[in-house]
Order: sequence, then structure tokens, then C-alpha cells
Amino acid sequence: MPIHPTAVVDPRAEIHPEAELGPYVVIDGPVKIGAGTRLLPHAVVMGWTEIGEGNEVHSGAVLGDAPQDLSYRGAKSYLRIGDRNVFREGVQVHRGTAAETTTVIGDDNFLMANSHVAHNCQLGNRIIMINNSVVGGFVEVGDRAVLSASCAVHQFVRIGQVAIMRGMSATSRDVPPFSIIDWQHTVRGLNVVGLRRAGFDPVRIRALKNAFQILFRKRRNLGAAVKELEASLDDPSGDIAELLEFIHSSRRGVCAGPRSHHLGRP
Repeated sequence: MPIHPTAVVDPRAEIHPEAELGPYVVIDGPVKIGAGTRLLPHAVVMGWTEIGEGNEVHSGAVLGDAPQDLSYRGAKSYLRIGDRNVFREGVQVHRGTAAETTTVIGDDNFLMANSHVAHNCQLGNRIIMINNSVVGGFVEVGDRAVLSASCAVHQFVRIGQVAIMRGMSATSRDVPPFSIIDWQHTVRGLNVVGLRRAGFDPVRIRALKNAFQILFRKRRNLGAAVKELEASLDDPSGDIAELLEFIHSSRRGVCAGPRSHHLGRP
């Protein structure tokens, strides 16, 4: 049965005939749900939330509730979710804070149990947030990034594409694309496994390894390291240019290399 008789559905909601709502699901507000999306028992969707096609929302997940922000005064704000995402048990994703602002979740993301996405975040595609990982308000997360278990990301931080944060790490600085982060905003190396899975060939990976050695092999003045890299730039793929642009555009500062002289050692 597409809509279980115990589900509570707001009359303002627009539910596609091919969507499924399980027992005790609650739809509260002018929610829109696309074809093939499944809401499992006790899932809750609220407010001005739009969910695309083929998503799975598991038990206890709450999507589109009011932001956890003391400045919020009940303004009309939004949550937009793309296609084929999975929200496991207890996931929370909040809508924007200011009027007419939006929290955005792209396509093919996997948010595991009790992960949290705060107001006005912008998540790309194929991102994995593992159990209990949390991102504060206005965080931007690039495609194919991975936040391991119990990671914490400060508000306004950017996480570049194909970056990975190791378990229980935290950052209040921007996380460079392609990097491995652990402890407190520390770059431990290049995410080689993630790059291979994303289809990067050995030539591109080797070029990024060389760039990371210059930028993050030890704690040093990042501006000087950037100038050194720019002086020797050989970048037919554009990957290094993307990395440099990310650094140049940072407002919070960028995660630094380890204190040791060898990248990848504690």
C-alpha cells in the first residue's frame, strides 16, 4: 500500500502516486515527495520541503524541521533534496534560517544513523556521512566527500570534493579537495583511494601527490607554499588549479599539514 492507513499526511502535501509512506509516517506542511521515494515507519518530513525521486528515509529521520538557530523567527524557508539519497535512522536535516533561504542535498548521498545537517548547508553528490557526523550551519560539502564516524564540522566551513575526514576528527577550517583530514583540521595526506574510486588516473594522482608534498608536507607558511607550487605548475587536468583556487578563496583559513616533516605520519 503506497500510503499506510496510520500515516498522517498534511492536506497541503503533494505526494507522487508512486511514493510510499509507511506506518506512522508524519508529513507536516506543504511537502512535495517524488516518485519512488520511500518513507519508512516513523519518518517525519516537515515544512517547505521537496524530496525528489528514489530516496529512502528510514525510521526516526526528521527532514525539514525548523533550524536549531536562536535567530530563527518562523520565516518561510526551504529544504531541497535531490534523487536517490538514503537517510538512515535518526538523521536530521534542517531547512534554512532566513526567509527564502534553502538547505540543499544533491543526489546519491548516504547519510548514516544520527548524522546531522544544519540549516543552509549545501551538500553535493555521492557524499557519505557516517554515524553521528555533524555539520554546522552554512557548511558546503563537495562531491564524493566522506565524513567518518563522529566527525564535527564548524559552521561556514567548506569541504572540497573527494576529501575524507577520519573518524572523530573535527575542523573549523576549510578542508582542501582530495585530502585526508584527522584530529584537529590536520591534513594527513592525499585521498588516493577516494581518487581511484572517483576515476582519477595514475597521472592525475601523481601530480596531486607532488602538489600535496609542497603544500602540506609539514607546517609552514601556506602562502609561501602556494607560491612555490604556482611557480612550478604543470597541470593539464586542472586538478591543481582547483586546489589552488580553493585555497585562495578561503575565508576561514585552510587545514594545515602535520607537525612532523613526513606527510602521513602523526
